[in-house]
Amino acid sequence: MHADPHAKTISTILIADDSAIERKLVAGLLGRHFSCTVLAATNGSEALALINRDGAAVDLVITDLRMPVMGGFELLTAIGERHPSLPVVVMTSQGSEDIAVQALQGGAAGYVPKRRLKQDLVETVESVLSANQRDRDHARMTGDITAGRFTLLLESDRTRLPAVIGFLQDWAANFGLCDERNRARIGIALEEALLNGMIHGNLEVSSELRQNGDGAFDRLIEQRRREEPYRSRRLHVDCRLTREAVSIRIRDEGPGFDTATIPDPTDPENLLKPSGRGLLLMNSFMDRVEFNEAGNQVLMTISAEGRNSHRRPEVLPAAEPAPLPA
Repeated sequence: MHADPHAKTISTILIADDSAIERKLVAGLLGRHFSCTVLAATNGSEALALINRDGAAVDLVITDLRMPVMGGFELLTAIGERHPSLPVVVMTSQGSEDIAVQALQGGAAGYVPKRRLKQDLVETVESVLSANQRDRDHARMTGDITAGRFTLLLESDRTRLPAVIGFLQDWAANFGLCDERNRARIGIALEEALLNGMIHGNLEVSSELRQNGDGAFDRLIEQRRREEPYRSRRLHVDCRLTREAVSIRIRDEGPGFDTATIPDPTDPENLLKPSGRGLLLMNSFMDRVEFNEAGNQVLMTISAEGRNSHRRPEVLPAAEPAPLPA
């Protein structure tokens, strides 16, 4: 099997799964899209030994949840304690979706149902690695800033999002609300919210088109970026930062959606729904998620106390726009 010559270069990905067939499938999918070294372990204990081994600079761990000796959830906990900056993606078998929710709330940076490995694995890995490896070289604000507030106005250009997300991550880090472990998770939540407002809100492109795998989703995005009224719409990103909390309000100029249809992101039955995945990640990685009644605005909060209740996102009263916390 030959890797794609245009594949992204990654040092090492570790796969932990007691099934040789599943390990081979995951390694094959990764090999076709990334230039990387793949390590394999049959359980969590072996995986930890490989991570701790001299010279094994692992960039990402992909783990099954059900394994002998040490399962994926135990591995996730151990990595969080010993290697907090190392992202973990969990794979879920049918019937273990409830554990996947717990894993996301316990520190995992992403999840992929095993029955959708071929469709979702590469995209999930790209998203997690992008969030974890964003450029951190640009200058950071000095530590004596106690509060800040700013607004970004964005066109519907997905290529700008890594810089925007890195900027917001750095601001959260400057205020002590984004440590090494949570940096990638916060980045993923921001990416989901920004893409939702940009693509589904302003461009009105449905995520259902992605299920066909024929490129219709990306083609319609590029088409509508050149057409009115879509091309003139902007994404409003309003941020309020203090030492106690970071509040980020993302509002699009699209028609919105019926908030009554928001699936419960903590219900395992909703994991495979197109809108359920993004909401689950946002709700798991942020301490509070609220939508306005019009369905064109989400308010996400990261607090110093970390009171993530992992509940259904709230719907704010019909006010445009809903106020940021003072």
